[in-house]
Amino acid sequence: MTDAELETLVKLIGQARHIVIGTAADPVSRADGERIATTWGALVLATVTWPETAASWLRQAQRFAAPNPDIWVVSATPPGWTGMTRRLQMSTSWSPHRTIVTAALADIHLPGLRGARADGTTWEN
Repeated sequence: MTDAELETLVKLIGQARHIVIGTAADPVSRADGERIATTWGALVLATVTWPETAASWLRQAQRFAAPNPDIWVVSATPPGWTGMTRRLQMSTSWSPHRTIVTAALADIHLPGLRGARADGTTWEN
C-alpha cells in the first residue's frame, strides 16, 4: 500500500466512530491492515483475517459483520475477498455501501463498494 493510498483510505473512513478491518491471511494484507488501524488511530472493533480458499468462509464472515461498525475496511487479495463477499451477502447484514477497500480490490465490482487507488485517487461502484 502506498502512502497516498493509505492517506486516502483514512480520509474515506472520515468521522466514523469505529471500524472493523478485514484482511487476507497473506503478510502484505495483514501488514496493510495494521497500518490502516495505526494511521486511523481510533476504535477498531475487530480485525478479521481469512484464507484465500475456504469451505465456506461462514465463521470469518460472521465475525467480520457481527460488530456492525460504521465502516468495514478491507485489505485482501481478489480470490479470498470474492469468496468472503459471497458469504457475507448470503449470511450476514454486511453492506458494500459501508465498505472501503484497498487498491488491490479495485477490480471487484459490487454496487456501493468504494476504495482508494495506489495514486491516492478514489473510485466507487
